[in-house]
Amino acid sequence: MGEVMSGGGGIAPAASSRRKSRGPWATAWRKLRRDRAAMAAVVLLAVIVVLCLCAPLYAAYVAKSDPFQSNLNGSFVLDGKTVAVMQPSTTGLGLGVTPIGPTWQFGPYMLGADNQGRDVAARLLYGGLNSLLIGTMSTLICLLLATLLGTFSGFFGGVVDTVVSRLLDVLWAFPIFFLAISLSIVLINKSISLGPITINSGSLWLPILIVGIVYVPYVARPIRGQVLSLKQSEFVLASIGLGVPAHRILLRDILPNVSTTIIVFVPLMMALCILTESALSFLSIGVQPPAASWGTIIQDGQNLLYTRPLVAVAPGVAIALTVLALNVLGDGVRDALDPRSKVRIRVG
Repeated sequence: MGEVMSGGGGIAPAASSRRKSRGPWATAWRKLRRDRAAMAAVVLLAVIVVLCLCAPLYAAYVAKSDPFQSNLNGSFVLDGKTVAVMQPSTTGLGLGVTPIGPTWQFGPYMLGADNQGRDVAARLLYGGLNSLLIGTMSTLICLLLATLLGTFSGFFGGVVDTVVSRLLDVLWAFPIFFLAISLSIVLINKSISLGPITINSGSLWLPILIVGIVYVPYVARPIRGQVLSLKQSEFVLASIGLGVPAHRILLRDILPNVSTTIIVFVPLMMALCILTESALSFLSIGVQPPAASWGTIIQDGQNLLYTRPLVAVAPGVAIALTVLALNVLGDGVRDALDPRSKVRIRVG
């Protein structure tokens, strides 16, 4: 079956045997590379991350201002002329001042200023840096806790499964945003002490922990279900029958088979965590001043929607693009790791 007759009467190996065998991860990566939408999402995410990482450089060398300090009396040079950041209002009775609009030039106030005279573009990059950081760390914490709870609950069963399942049911009973808002209101002005570790009220770790915890039941339940299924598989039952220690079964048999599910959850959970953090920050119970996130910038611009809408629109577009890219990437990763999906190989 593995050999065919050559034209000269000899025996030649089959085409399939000449091909180098591919592992499951190499096959998944091959499938993902063929997904143009997923690759476009990766490129978009890479551009967003690189731009946000350049926030300190942009503020220092392009905006040339502190994006966290009020600049109501400031001015800058535009086309050889000195221009005030806060200009006389041209609406209504003409009273008060209005922040300067976008200059659309690569320099100070490219996207205009907010109601405190701060550079919107610089704050957008700094806010993106915090939003991406919170989304990433919240996802890691959520997946870590969910993996531990779901794996132990599904594998050990009995009292462990009962206690963990009831705990997840309690969290599951609360709507996501209601639970997140409640925890934020209670903890936002308090410091948390976890042994030698103290988390101050204005720390970014507060929204990270809150957002990470509220999504644990939504990840732990699928993992628990998969572990329950794996526990009844032949190779796990054989290991148990041979007296293999539980920790070795978990590390060598259970976790490798659950890892694909965890990987699929990564981009999807990041998108949800970024949206949740932005909502909390918009309500002033997420990221606290002087720090900024895309949600806080939208809140800063809600009073300027009729005069300087870009202050609120720019971070909104950034959130939409990031979440869209993460969801498209998540779909691509899921399809790539699904053994039932087929890849069309073009034969030359």
